[in-house]
Parts: sequence; C-alpha cells; structure tokens
Amino acid sequence: MTTVPPAVAAEQAPRPPGAGKPAAKSGGSFLAKAWLVTAALSVAGSLLGLVRDQALAHFFGAGTDTDAFLVAWTIPELAATLLIEDGLAFFLVPAFSLALARRADDAAGDPVRALVRASLPRMSLWFTAASLVLMAAAPYVVALLAPGLPDRQAAVDCTRLTATCAFTFGLTGYCSAALRAHHRFVAPATVYVAYNAAIITALFVLAAPWGVRAAAAGVAVGGALMVVVQAPALWRELRRGPTATPAAAEGPVAAATLQTAIIWTVLLFALCRQSQVLIERFLASSLPAGAISHLNYAQKVAQMPMVLSLMLCTVTFPVVARALAAGETERARDRVERDVVLAGCVVLLGTAAVIASAPALIELLFQRGAFTARDTATTASVMRVYALGLLGHTLVGALARAHFSLARTTWIPCYAMFTGIVTTAGIGFLTVGTWGVHGIAAANATGICVSALLLLRGMGPDTVPIRTRTLAGQLGRLVAAAGGATALGALCVERVGQPALAVLASGAVVTVSFVLLGLLLRAQPWPSALRHVTGKLRHAR
Repeated sequence: MTTVPPAVAAEQAPRPPGAGKPAAKSGGSFLAKAWLVTAALSVAGSLLGLVRDQALAHFFGAGTDTDAFLVAWTIPELAATLLIEDGLAFFLVPAFSLALARRADDAAGDPVRALVRASLPRMSLWFTAASLVLMAAAPYVVALLAPGLPDRQAAVDCTRLTATCAFTFGLTGYCSAALRAHHRFVAPATVYVAYNAAIITALFVLAAPWGVRAAAAGVAVGGALMVVVQAPALWRELRRGPTATPAAAEGPVAAATLQTAIIWTVLLFALCRQSQVLIERFLASSLPAGAISHLNYAQKVAQMPMVLSLMLCTVTFPVVARALAAGETERARDRVERDVVLAGCVVLLGTAAVIASAPALIELLFQRGAFTARDTATTASVMRVYALGLLGHTLVGALARAHFSLARTTWIPCYAMFTGIVTTAGIGFLTVGTWGVHGIAAANATGICVSALLLLRGMGPDTVPIRTRTLAGQLGRLVAAAGGATALGALCVERVGQPALAVLASGAVVTVSFVLLGLLLRAQPWPSALRHVTGKLRHAR
C-alpha cells in the first residue's frame, strides 16, 4: 500500500498540546459559510440525482432493464463510499491536516508536496488496476451480485462501463480530501453536480439507441468530469506552498507499517458499510422483477436528509483532525458533540417529513411514463421502513469521522460495522421470504442502528472523549419531537389530495411542529439557538 516520507509519517502519532498551530479558518463564521456553500451545492447535486432517477424511471420504469443497470450501479456506489465519501477521506484528510500542521511549524521542505509525491502516483496505479480487473471480471461480478437476475448480458455490459469509476472516483476522492484539508470546499461540493448532469444528458441523448446502457455510459463520463472540476483548484493550492526540498531517505519500516494499517482499517470500514447495499441486491435478485428498483428509488429519496445532515460533519472533519493534531482534545470533543446534535436535528426533521408524506412524495417524483401506481405504493412503503434507520446512518457517518480523525490505527469502526452487517444479513435472510423488500429494508435499518450504538459506546479517552450520556439524552428528546411531528404531518397528508400540495403542507406542518415540540422538550439545539437570536435582538436594540 501507499507510504509517505518519514517527515510526514512520523507525525501520525498523537502530538502534544501546542505542537501545531490551529487553522486560521476554523471559527464559527467560516464553518457556517463553508457549510452553507457545501450544503447548497450538495442539494443541487442531490436534486440532479433525483432528476437522474426520474429519467431512469421514465425511460425504463421498474423492470428488468432497470434492475440490470442497478446491479452495475453497485460498483459506483461502492466506489463512492470507498474512495470519495468515507474511505480515502477518513485517511487522507487527517494525513493532509498533519502535513499542513508541519508546514505551519516551518518544517524543512514542504510536507504537503512530499505527501502528494509519495502517495498520488502509487494510488493512481492501484485505481487503474482495479478498473481493469473489474472490466475483465464483469460476468463473474454480475453472477456474484445478482445470481437470479433475468437479463445478465445487459448487466455485464453496464458493469464494464461503470468499472471506469474505480479510477476516476479514486482521483476524485484524493482531490476532495486534499482540498478539504486546505479548507477549500466549493470544488469538492460540485462533483455530484457534474456527475449527475452527465448521466442525465446521456439518458436523454442515448436512451433510444443504447437502451439502459446509456446510463452506464453517463457514469463513465460523469466520473471523468468529477476529476476535471477539482484538479485546477488542487493544482493552485499545491503551487501556493513553500518550495519543497528533496525528500529524505526512506524512514523506518514501522512508519510505513502504521500507514498501511490506517489505510486498511479505513477501507475495511467503508467496505463493510457499503456491504449493506450488496446484501440488499443479492437478496432482492431472488424476488420478482422490479424489487431492486423499488429498493433503489426508496433509498435514494429517503437518504437525502442524511446526506444534507452529514455536510456539516464533512466541513468540520478537517477542523477536528487539525485540533487533535495540535493536542486540543477538548476543542475537538466540543466540536464533535455539536456536530452530532446538529446533524441529528437535521436528519430527524427530514425523517419526519419523509415518513409523513411518503406516498405523495413518490407519486410526485416518479409516477409517470413506465413507473406505475403500483410501483409508487411499493416504493413509498419501503421508503418509510428505510427512513427508520436514517438517524443510525447519520450517527455512523459523524462518529466514524471522530474515530478516524486521530490519524492512528483504530479497529472500533470496523468492529461496529461488521456487527451491523452481520445483523443486516441475518435479519434479511430470515425476513425476505415473508416480507420481501420490506424485510430487506427493515434489516438495513436495524443493522445500521446497531453499528451506530457500538460506535457511540466506543467513544472514550482513547478516541474523542465525548459525554455519551448527555449526547444520548439530547438525541432522545429530538427523536420524541420527530415522532410527534411525523404523526401531525401524516394527518395533514390524509386531508390533502393533490400530491404537490400534500408534500408542501406536510412539510410545513412537520417543520413547525418539530421546532415547537423541540422547544417544549428543551431539545438541543433549540434552546441555544433561541438564546443566540434573543441576544442578537438585544444587541440590535
């Protein structure tokens, strides 16, 4: 695996307080602006993702063609988790943060450029090899992922096209991690805008002659565009650094071993997390045609609140890593606790809205063309089951970042995710014959919640010592507020017939009731937000 020069690798151990200088851009105002920009661009990317799914549903419905593409779609989903969202970021953001801390301490040469020289060429070779292997092994990959798939040849063709993302997503993840460590968030947030725009364009231009293979071609083109939109920004950041001196000779083997161990723990965690999708596709391939499609559409819509909530943790991840590199444990703990509560608040509000308006929302988004009313009913009911695990997904994303921000080997996230995967697989195999797609969705929600509880329990003196009981109490009050808001929103939907009006009315009722119930229950962050607004008003007077 990739190693780094001793000048950088030696810094992977915990540093004493005051050893590094905190980043200048880590205050509340900068983080708020960075989160707003990241969230806005991420919402744009997610909306384009919905348009992409709508186009797929319009052209191919929820049948064998869509199932064939979605089996091939497993590769970019897995690659996105391993290389963009979780895996590489969990390793590279702390590594670049430590290199930047050494640069701030006026280390000899430029540790950042040394890290790039040591890691990027070797990682690129790994990414290229992975793409070529996936292309060659496409028939075996399809047989492994979905043994009961009716149209296997279409899935093989799509898999060979989507296999290119092992290379393009790897470079995308590398650029994103490096830029975020430099507190540059705009370019990384645009990647899914470019990616989904390419898939949508390919569907409308090539769907007639190429069929569902057009979507796979869009994946290949979109992956290349993700690199293109970030490469200029990273090049500018690397040019701004001090002039580098030649790297020192290779250091002790222990440093390289430590780096390899960190990479393996991160990648194994990300692989275990994405294995939930692999288990779902495997189990659903034995169900009637359209089952994989129903699961996919339900999951894509239900996860939008989770994606938005984790944008805050994505922005603050480099801040936590830089604080731990400087030995500022309390500052890192306070940041992680605030992030978990705020992310939980956002995802629970979204969960309440999704569960309350599920049938109207799916009808509004997808019921046209080849997507029938029966598909709407099945997808909406599955989405409600999926949504029960959204808080677990958010906690796993937020707490895993806290574990890996230490930039040293930790097996707690891998243990937590492996236990959750075993739970998902066990419940899925037991329930798929009786409950079908609903049993698969319930297994997903249960397994991820088990992982979240184990990750929360694993936070302690050896990681980031958050106050677990206090945090659990705050989240419990938010869950109660979300439950009440869900009931009121569902009552609203029943009284409004038109889907668009039902979604809007339910969303308004859920939002207002969630805020009011949160204030009544004194659930964070409402009391602190109310004090902040009151203080601003007094100051204005």
